[in-house]
Amino acid sequence: MLGCLLRGGCGPVVCLWTLLLPLVSLHRLNQHGLRDHSVPDRPKLLLVSFDGFRWDYVDRVPTPNFHSLMNEGVTVEQVENAYITKTFPDHYSLVTGLYAETHGIVANEMYDPTLNRSFSMETDSIYDSRWWEEAVPLWVTIQKAGGRSGAAMWPGSDVKIHGLYPTQYLPYNASVSFETRVERIIEWLSAPKEEAVDFGVLYWEEPDKSGHSLGPQSPRMDAVIVDIDEKLGFLINELKKARLYETVNLIVTSDHGMTQLFSDKIIELDEYVSRDLYTWVDKSPVVGILPKEGKLEEVYSKLVDANPNMVAYKKKDIPEHFHYRHNIRIMPIILEAKEGWTIVQNRTAPFMLGNHGYDNTLRSMQPVFVARGPAFRRDYVKISMRSVDIYPLMCHILAIHPLPNNGSLLNVKDLLSQQPTPSTPSIPPRVKEYSYAPVMGSFFGVLMVVGFLVVYIRQVTLKQLPSLKHRSREMSQPLLQEDLHL
Repeated sequence: MLGCLLRGGCGPVVCLWTLLLPLVSLHRLNQHGLRDHSVPDRPKLLLVSFDGFRWDYVDRVPTPNFHSLMNEGVTVEQVENAYITKTFPDHYSLVTGLYAETHGIVANEMYDPTLNRSFSMETDSIYDSRWWEEAVPLWVTIQKAGGRSGAAMWPGSDVKIHGLYPTQYLPYNASVSFETRVERIIEWLSAPKEEAVDFGVLYWEEPDKSGHSLGPQSPRMDAVIVDIDEKLGFLINELKKARLYETVNLIVTSDHGMTQLFSDKIIELDEYVSRDLYTWVDKSPVVGILPKEGKLEEVYSKLVDANPNMVAYKKKDIPEHFHYRHNIRIMPIILEAKEGWTIVQNRTAPFMLGNHGYDNTLRSMQPVFVARGPAFRRDYVKISMRSVDIYPLMCHILAIHPLPNNGSLLNVKDLLSQQPTPSTPSIPPRVKEYSYAPVMGSFFGVLMVVGFLVVYIRQVTLKQLPSLKHRSREMSQPLLQEDLHL
């Protein structure tokens, strides 16, 4: 090509386009997340959450499908999830590997003083992207790395985060059956190669809903647990029918557990502090208190020793091991009830027989974890792990670089059938996450082409059009930038 330019053997526009085309194509492929066929196919992974499925439910009643996965894969007996142990914070921790103070979804009900807006899982405020963009969920990361994702009702998956939805997703609708959700996930996983998703997330509201209304100690919860096991069996059978069971890595877990509540274990804030002094932000058992301006010390002094079954923390004094201090959405005062106790403003508030949200070190708050597939060992039991470790584990299985996170692959590498090495991933990632290489490559390529073009024009002009030597040349670089949309 350089010789062609110097000899004048081809037009400058043709030469320029020939040089730029590979650079432009590479940049656009990476930008839009299309597949790179220069590396092996990415392994498939499906993450399933049964909301509120406590770790010990699998042994409470016969659960043959859970035990089938346990025998064919791995089980973790104690999973310490993120504080606070609520649905939205813990589900976002699973797909970001971050504690709530870092990913920003600090509760199911929040107030952001910078945005001057409130967030509630019961309103359309959840679709405001600004609440979610302090972190990057795994479905966004894998798409930026050239892969594809599918989401069936996972919290936050129907929100446009950092400009992207999952490749395929279902808008949240609690009335959509579990079977329909599974069918969609199977369709996405088994689609033709260029359309199939690599990473899927699947969410189901039970047994959380029944745990709240019945209480985990109720004998009626047995039937709910049996039903969950049957739903897991349906998923397994559908994977087998689609010939995916031996190739898809399946992780079944939850966001939190559940504990029993009692009607004689209620703390009424109206007995201790006037509502005129504060705003109630989040619900029991971890209540966010926003004092009115100038009333922080007064409110705190009224609550700090108000009840022996409730702890009051100023934000700066929240224990470090909770990883729940460093976010503007965490209120200046939080109240934490002891296990089994409920905090209300007065007894007119609805009462539930079961709840979660308590200290994440409590066994009742901890979720189930079983996994099976080609990436995992067989019939292996691990004593303990943290839920934030699941994110780097999934990134390793999917062969993508994890973003900075609070987890550690080293903590869970024993779950894998092949141990990862520090220097070489098991399968090379297609595109380095958030790499500037395509942009820089295009930039330097443009500079080289412009240089060649200037030499060419100078030579042709001097030899063939001497009368034009004193004319101003047109600048070519702005035209190139416009054409390339740089």
